[in-house]
Amino acid sequence: MKKIVITLFILFVLGACVPNSGQSIDMPDEAVLAVTIGDIQETFALGDLQVLPSEDVSFNGVLYKGVTMSTLLEVVSVNPDSLKALKAVATDGYSVNYDPAQILKENVLVAYALADGSSLSADDGNYRMILPDEGGKLNLRMLAELQILQ
Repeated sequence: MKKIVITLFILFVLGACVPNSGQSIDMPDEAVLAVTIGDIQETFALGDLQVLPSEDVSFNGVLYKGVTMSTLLEVVSVNPDSLKALKAVATDGYSVNYDPAQILKENVLVAYALADGSSLSADDGNYRMILPDEGGKLNLRMLAELQILQ
């Protein structure tokens, strides 16, 4: 009986060592930021944002690195004069509505890292809105989508 148990254990261990036989492994997709304008949606991965001009902005004693909202609007061909509102949506469904006066300031960022190059905290998520002149609840964490109303 002991030999059977040992043999089964060895077979189990060896079976776990067999290379994957063509089966796909579901890897998590890279986090993207969606920018929606009406029926059109454009997505930005971290690398897409990193190649854009970046700024460093301080909020609550933390120095963030990211793309200014004016740069991001330019990339998606939105004329700031035609902007009526912007809604930022977090991965957990929380959302914040902004009027143009709030987000068209030069120091408003979509942050993707800390200024020292390290990743945002787990609480911040992959992307975060930074409006240093506004209260904490307007600095949305875990940013997943920007919905632009023209």
